[in-house]
Amino acid sequence: MDMSVFDLFKIGIGPSSSHTVGPMVAARRFLLECEPLDDAVAVEAHLYGSLALTGVGHATDKAVILGLMGATPQDIDPDAVEGKLDEAELDGKLALLGVKEVPFSARTNLVWHKTATLPEHPNGMRFVLRFADGREIDKAYYSVGGGFITAAGETKAAQASVLVPYPFDTMSQLLALGKANGLTIPQMLRANERARMSEEELDAGLDRIWQVMRDCIAHGLVTNGQLPGGLNVKRRAAVLWKQEQEAHLSGERRNALPHDALNHVSLFAMAVNEENAAGGRVVTAPTNGAAGIIPAVLRYYAEDCKPINPAAGIRDFLLTAAAIGMLCKRNASISGAEIGCQGEVGVACAMAAAGLVAALGGSNERIENAAEIGIEHHLGMTCDPIGGLVQIPCIERNGMGAIKAITAASLALKGDGTHFVSLDDVIETMRQTGYDMQAKYKETSLGGLAIHVVTVNHAAC
Repeated sequence: MDMSVFDLFKIGIGPSSSHTVGPMVAARRFLLECEPLDDAVAVEAHLYGSLALTGVGHATDKAVILGLMGATPQDIDPDAVEGKLDEAELDGKLALLGVKEVPFSARTNLVWHKTATLPEHPNGMRFVLRFADGREIDKAYYSVGGGFITAAGETKAAQASVLVPYPFDTMSQLLALGKANGLTIPQMLRANERARMSEEELDAGLDRIWQVMRDCIAHGLVTNGQLPGGLNVKRRAAVLWKQEQEAHLSGERRNALPHDALNHVSLFAMAVNEENAAGGRVVTAPTNGAAGIIPAVLRYYAEDCKPINPAAGIRDFLLTAAAIGMLCKRNASISGAEIGCQGEVGVACAMAAAGLVAALGGSNERIENAAEIGIEHHLGMTCDPIGGLVQIPCIERNGMGAIKAITAASLALKGDGTHFVSLDDVIETMRQTGYDMQAKYKETSLGGLAIHVVTVNHAAC
């Protein structure tokens, strides 16, 4: 499996890995593949399927324009986005990769194909670059979930692989490797990453991922206001967190409930996804729509589980979580547009559950058990965002998914590692369930809550 932990965990901006991060990367890649741009005179972007149907709510239009300007998700300043876009629209020009200006307007140069799809994935896009001599370059790309992109035909092409000491495509293979070599899953993942980079680079990269996650939680817990997009959804995490802190400082316990400790975990997850919905800096984990679950459970581990060596535990957590994400992407999907929210929140829950078990010293079999529980109890979850925005029900789903991950880890740790359903079986079940799911429930905003709530609200007006 030619996939790295840093493929699963990417630093970017909200609100969507497949609809924001992926299109930005694809737009920039297209122009890089077309260089030199000296004689370019025009560019168009055509968006299909789910990208067209929910693209405005997911800021796909903004992401494409930024990508054409040469921006990258990991480097763009979220606070500078609107200024850059306003300036380009006002000037009526776009500096391709920041160097070659061509006429451009979002109203005419972005084309939304809401009733058509490209053949390889629901998240398809085409870019067309025209030159002064009449030449034209036309290429198609797909945003396949979690910020991953492929060019047309790449999904079927043989990819060059990095030779790793413990190659695996299924959990059964990974368990067998662990048993044969006397190694844990995080130890094997670490060895595989060492085939790509030094020990120091790996640890620095993992620490950077955790730092960005931690910063995202912190910012979300102090930021009030209303989320963009027109639904008038108010941020709740900061308000609820302030109430929690004030009650703690005052010693007020009249309204305390036994499960208030877990409420903190929900708030951490919601804080991240409110940041995501506002276009802030997040880590895809494995997607933006499910970005709050792993940071929330990681913070729970670091603060509430009282680890002796938290830095080592956090690294083991991320390496193990990545292994589960790799298996889900390889054998099913992490794209809501392809298999629904079971592939986003469900996979993130499984990754967090497995990571927590590993960080707490659980066996490989218990790690598998926790991941299997996490996915099993999200099977069939639809992706039906109201207004095409990553807000309702996405934000609360992250809070619930984080709690489920802790529950799954607890169940697995208290068992002996034996379980009836294998992770490989539940991943295949998720794939088949997604295949059978109607398109209106897969990030198109054509079914479920996306139309029911809007219909009710319109009827009441």
